[in-house]
Amino acid sequence: MKFLNTIIVITGLSASLLSCTNELDIQPEGTPTEASFWKTENDLITGANAMYKPLSDSEFYGRGFFWFINASDDMVTGRSKSEADNVKNFSSNYIAAGDLETQWNKRYTVIGVANRVIRNVNNIQASQAVKNKYLGEALFMSSRMYFELAYSYGNEKAGVPIVDRTKEPDPNPIPRASNVMENYNYIVNDLKKAAELLPSQAELPAKDYGRPHKAAAWALLSKVYLFMKDWQNAAYWANEVMTKGNRTLLNNYSDVFKAENNYSTEYIWSIPSTPKFNSVGSILPGVMLENKGWGEYNGWGYFQPTKELYDEYEAGDLRRSATVLKLGDKFTFNGTERIYASSNSLTGYQFNKYMDAFKYPLSSGHVSANGDYPCTDLAVPIMRYAEVILIRAEALLMSGGNADAEINMIRKRAGLAPKTGCTMADLKHERRCELAGEWADRHRDLVRWGDAQSTYAQPLHGIDGKVVWAARNFNPATHNVWAVPQAEIVNSHGVIKQNEGW
Repeated sequence: MKFLNTIIVITGLSASLLSCTNELDIQPEGTPTEASFWKTENDLITGANAMYKPLSDSEFYGRGFFWFINASDDMVTGRSKSEADNVKNFSSNYIAAGDLETQWNKRYTVIGVANRVIRNVNNIQASQAVKNKYLGEALFMSSRMYFELAYSYGNEKAGVPIVDRTKEPDPNPIPRASNVMENYNYIVNDLKKAAELLPSQAELPAKDYGRPHKAAAWALLSKVYLFMKDWQNAAYWANEVMTKGNRTLLNNYSDVFKAENNYSTEYIWSIPSTPKFNSVGSILPGVMLENKGWGEYNGWGYFQPTKELYDEYEAGDLRRSATVLKLGDKFTFNGTERIYASSNSLTGYQFNKYMDAFKYPLSSGHVSANGDYPCTDLAVPIMRYAEVILIRAEALLMSGGNADAEINMIRKRAGLAPKTGCTMADLKHERRCELAGEWADRHRDLVRWGDAQSTYAQPLHGIDGKVVWAARNFNPATHNVWAVPQAEIVNSHGVIKQNEGW
């Protein structure tokens, strides 16, 4: 892993130190060494803030791993992009080319910064409460990064490398963990510590909204255990969120995706965003917007919903119109009501749930003035409360329990009648309809359920019923994980091995 050779002495600090602001802005402050830097409370705050800077990169939570999510049956690539097409078709031609080559390194960079916080926190002259808060943040951020790496690249044959955080970065390449369960157990251990140390969201000052909090650690624990197929612990930690996290579903589904509700009771964890000054945050809304924004704004036109997703919704499901905009629908863009038409969409659909900020005049400050970086003021959810409820529902069903109450919490808000005797088929349906087009990751759901091969053997269609994406060959023995970036294999001189079949 070349990144271990090249992480700057204070990763991200020497060139770009974060001020303690709501926007998590970066300000240069010289080039301190690790030995001289970690002394004061301000050093700790500055060092911890540096964990968040990489998240606003357009290829981190804007596109990045979303090319992997795009492999699902819910969407197709809206514009010609060979890397995206190859990923969606499970072709090894995407290896060593494009944005996905950097995803491994980007996440290890955040892990490197988190490790420096963890390694140096006890050297800081500050109250124990302050130390606990930032140590909890570092443990959470490291865990989130390892989790994304582990479920993307790790399986029973090999996990991802675990960096020894007690030492300075090792110039020698680190081999992969023996299997992904080694990674998951490492993550679980860190998250339990983080949950003990982090404050509740209610205890955070407004300037720290967007930072990890106790319920976020519980929620991520529940999801990691779900991936481990440890149903008892997945249900337990989801229940901690549901009973102690002061979380509730918003009354209206579409309200979840409005900037005024960025840190509502449905919030778990998201990417803070501010379009007004520096275009910091997730550009996912702009990535999904019509290419060139009907001549008024530079949307990028990727990730377009399929007819398969549209047809999944039951009659009367309020989530469908909030999630999918179809040809002929009325909507508001740049302060004016329009009829949805597209010169770009392969399917005749566009994701609607991220469109709220674009309803205002584009000069209003809700949208970046820089259309080349189409960021909005929505803090795009990485995880939200509805997913936690569905994690508990799935864990209960998989352990032979009853999940009617949890599933009907989700159905009630969608305007649907309750069900009794819910099964995994019901759970899969609700998870798809509730979380479509989100970082919850439909593709990964299909993989872990064992449904990917049969699902991807079917073509995908547009609004007119015509095939827009041919059936694909998905081989679980290979494609249950993605290819390790070729750069990591080359830079490690072969210490890091490629996943079998890629």
